[in-house]
Amino acid sequence: MDKFPPALPLWVSGWSGSSGSPECAFLHARVVLFLLYPSTTGGHISIEPRINERIRVPEVRLVGPAGEQVGIVRIDDALKLAMDADLDLVEVAPDSKPPVCKIMDYGKFKYEAAVKARETRKNQVNTVIKEMKLRPKIDQHDYETKKGHVERFLKQGDKVKITIMFRGREQSRPELGYKLLQRLAQDIGEIAIIESAPLQDGRNMTMVLGPARRKTAEKSVKPARPPLVVEEPLVAAPVVEAPVVEAPVVEAPVVEAPVKKAAAKKAPAKKAVAPKDDAAKEAPVKKVAAKKAAAKKADTPVAE
Repeated sequence: MDKFPPALPLWVSGWSGSSGSPECAFLHARVVLFLLYPSTTGGHISIEPRINERIRVPEVRLVGPAGEQVGIVRIDDALKLAMDADLDLVEVAPDSKPPVCKIMDYGKFKYEAAVKARETRKNQVNTVIKEMKLRPKIDQHDYETKKGHVERFLKQGDKVKITIMFRGREQSRPELGYKLLQRLAQDIGEIAIIESAPLQDGRNMTMVLGPARRKTAEKSVKPARPPLVVEEPLVAAPVVEAPVVEAPVVEAPVVEAPVKKAAAKKAPAKKAVAPKDDAAKEAPVKKVAAKKAAAKKADTPVAE
């Protein structure tokens, strides 16, 4: 009875001599032990970093709010610097010696981490494996229908597992299933790649098809890049400047040329033009005077 503490009730400490069953007494003893000595192990383990007063180390390697290295300081000084900056002291590397702590806004840090995790989950692609079952002696119409389903699954980005089911004596003809799988892979074309070759598994033969990568298809379409041509650097020839020789300036004497005065030409006087009527009247008078003058010289009478 020494294994039970003295504070236990009498009905528990004397369970071996009681009239009850040993199993019931043992159960009561375990309940009392749990009440007196609760377990300190187990429970929820926090994955969040320690902040502020939860950091229980004598000194830390401190990083400032702008990312600058402050150095190894006492925990009290680090908490004081964080309080003066109105920020939090966050333990970012607890396994280091000493632990690395950074002064930051812990609320903003948690928000950015949550947004980053959400974006990561959004970009993840959940691949689903679809299964399509065929028979070695499948009809042409059924074959075309199932081939259309396989193409639709592949275009959606899912993998497809093709299963050929053999029955009875068909198990002795596995080449029929192999030819059917090869025919399906050729009919689908370039939208799929064979990730798992046809494999016999008991009564079934399986093959896994995966969607072809779009990037690989785009690279195959792109023309090949021309080879890089390395051009030699051009070396500029040195420019030799010739010395400029200034010629002496000779001033020529200025000779004044004589200025000839042009004689003013007199314009000929215009003859007065008599009116036509007066000229007609004077014409006979002049003729008579001329005849008299000629007669006087000859001393002959001139009949008028």
